[in-house]
Amino acid sequence: MNDAETMVLPRLRPAEASGEDPWGEGPGAVPGRPPAVTPVWRIAAWLVPALMMAALSAVRAGGPGPRAEEVPAWHAATSSWRDILHWGEVTGAPYHLLIRAWAEAFGTSELALRGPSVLAMTAAAALVAATATRMFGPGTGLLAGAIFALLPTSARYAQEAQPYALTLLAAVLATALLMLALERPTVWRLIAYGGSVVLLGLCHVVALLLLVGHCWTVFAFRRGVAARWLAAVAVGVLPAAALLWSAMGQGARLGSVYHPSSRLLAELPGQLFGRAAVGGVLLGLALFSLPLRYSAAVYSAWAAVPPLALLLVAQAAPIWEPQYLLFTLPAWATLGAVALVRLATRRTDL
Repeated sequence: MNDAETMVLPRLRPAEASGEDPWGEGPGAVPGRPPAVTPVWRIAAWLVPALMMAALSAVRAGGPGPRAEEVPAWHAATSSWRDILHWGEVTGAPYHLLIRAWAEAFGTSELALRGPSVLAMTAAAALVAATATRMFGPGTGLLAGAIFALLPTSARYAQEAQPYALTLLAAVLATALLMLALERPTVWRLIAYGGSVVLLGLCHVVALLLLVGHCWTVFAFRRGVAARWLAAVAVGVLPAAALLWSAMGQGARLGSVYHPSSRLLAELPGQLFGRAAVGGVLLGLALFSLPLRYSAAVYSAWAAVPPLALLLVAQAAPIWEPQYLLFTLPAWATLGAVALVRLATRRTDL
């Protein structure tokens, strides 16, 4: 299969293009450029979600703590540098070292130690909106960022001193840089993408399952770039692989003792999205975004492939935890925004 804008449909003649792209997502073999808009509108598309996320995150970030899940971060903040490297899970050492350095500069209050998570989620909301704006237009970008900011789990993990907010930001950054690298695979863009993979793996090694979704995107749409992409990934995963090897050598556990039972899988939408009803709505909207145009397919692979990969891995190793999939939230939010805009466009055309 040659690189193409769709996986299934043959190359259409110009007269047929409108039938292939009824929502105006842009023709051609590279991601379609949205219509020209004013700079103010383009800035507002990412600034408004960022401000929403910052406000929602700060509401309870200074609340009483630490919560049970935050105890390791508080321990790291008040320990010596040497102690951090000798206790806890090896794979969590990069985050604990970051928290130790952060505490050195800003103190160990609840608000201070949750600051990295607040900043990471705020930056993630802005980047979610900016990337969706580039792929679909500012209206979709603004809506995607707003949906992401309003998800209950976005605010929750922004208010906790855990690595998941930073992991989510790294996943958004890696996917945004992947899109740039696939559009024009220069050396510097591939190096930037490889650096984002390093960051992703150091934040949380399980989040590297995002690369399975990236792999699907590359081999489905940009096979000519596959060798260079594989080289960037191979270098990018080395630090996380070294940490994982060290953790296995020390007999450390990567995650919980849970295998994905039918009960745990049934609870996943509520735990991942904060409310089961919210998860049901987003999943339903995402189904409307599944036609395999390049732009929507990138997000579909980001949203759906890592959970399936984790499910397969968890059959052999008990590492199933819903929060490990938090990095897929931006993809679900964007697919929901795409569906809503498409529905509005279809209603307008009737």
